[in-house]
Amino acid sequence: MFTGIIETLGWVKSIDRREDSALISIQGPEVLADAGPGVSISVNGVCLTVVDFNEESFSADVMLETLNRSTLASLNIGDHVNLERAMPASGRFGGHIVQGHVDARGSILEVVQEPDWTIIRISVSRDIAPFIVEKGSITVNGVSLTVANVSEPQAATQEFSVSLIPTTLRETNLGALSVGDPVNIEVDALAKYVQRLMAFKQVETT
Repeated sequence: MFTGIIETLGWVKSIDRREDSALISIQGPEVLADAGPGVSISVNGVCLTVVDFNEESFSADVMLETLNRSTLASLNIGDHVNLERAMPASGRFGGHIVQGHVDARGSILEVVQEPDWTIIRISVSRDIAPFIVEKGSITVNGVSLTVANVSEPQAATQEFSVSLIPTTLRETNLGALSVGDPVNIEVDALAKYVQRLMAFKQVETT
């Protein structure tokens, strides 16, 4: 489990693309102090398992489902990625519950520069939109954020917006986003559990 508080920016060192998977190597020494085979590291919000590492970088296998659902398939060598180690039991809960299980990709609709913050509008698919609520938690590229606004249910394009402070823009790769860029979206896990429970309840009452 993660909290969505990014520890450092790493960068893609190599990508071995295979028929239905990929082996990605990430440069990021700051998250490797207590690393070992099998530990979890969030890469742009995707929970990956370390299969090999040294003092400077680590490698992880990415299966087809993850490639299809996230932006990892479109990474290129040199791209910056947000990195976070799994939260220790004794750690502070700085963000919100982040599983590292990306639900879908979103797309940047608009980036508005304000004097003290930046507003980013992100489009999402209609099946993900019901899980996103105003003032609720959302994870974008692994970053724990608070939803500022959401579109109405009847809107043709489902979207939400977040406001980013300079620190977030500087210390994560969200500061480099531009219109059209894809991002990884993970909605609040509690909302997904509620939806699943309600689905079964509706079946029982019909």
